[in-house]
Amino acid sequence: MNLPLKRLFTSANVMDYETPKNQMPYPRIYVERTLALIKPDAIHQAEEIEDVILRSGFTILQKRKLQLSPEQCSDFYAEQYGKLFFPSLTAFMSSGPIIALALARDQAIAHWKTVIGPVNCTKARETHPECLRAKYGTSDLRNAVHGSDSFSSAERELKFMFPNSVIEPIPMGEAAKDYLGRFVSPTLLSGLTELCKQKPVDPFTWLADWLVRNNPNKPQIFDGATGEDAA
Repeated sequence: MNLPLKRLFTSANVMDYETPKNQMPYPRIYVERTLALIKPDAIHQAEEIEDVILRSGFTILQKRKLQLSPEQCSDFYAEQYGKLFFPSLTAFMSSGPIIALALARDQAIAHWKTVIGPVNCTKARETHPECLRAKYGTSDLRNAVHGSDSFSSAERELKFMFPNSVIEPIPMGEAAKDYLGRFVSPTLLSGLTELCKQKPVDPFTWLADWLVRNNPNKPQIFDGATGEDAA
């Protein structure tokens, strides 16, 4: 059964408090982060662009306005070193102030890339007329905004722009299996077992409601009952 588990579980409200001894620690909810840059050519539209960011479901975790030196731009765009446009890129990006923003939401990297649109502004205006580069960009170089294109790029670029921030790694490999096995699978298995017993008309909606009601990250409230009474 293919269910939107990531959406259901990442929407939980997690309270931060000490885990009692002999109990399983409360799960951490992984929210993806990405870096957004408002480039020198669009700095005067920063307020409008930030409004689009917020309306697109992002949270702005950190923000700073700065001006990079050509050397810093070379370090930031090191992956582009050797390409014909590299000198023009570093000269442009160091020509004026920029705004760096650390953004967070579910699938932040992919969603931000959709919001900003294709690198080529002419193509963007033809295929994605509502994207930021279509609205504010004027060329491949002066295309208003930047976005990280992968998990590794986002981690590197966020550390570059916000060196004091703590970037929590996305669980992968054995860590991801451990997380799913400890925190996701037990609750889902209980829900699917109950689903088979109840046999509702709309199983998808029923399971979604059941997961919300039995969210392990959400404190359970009992009407005056103690733990013994509730048991």
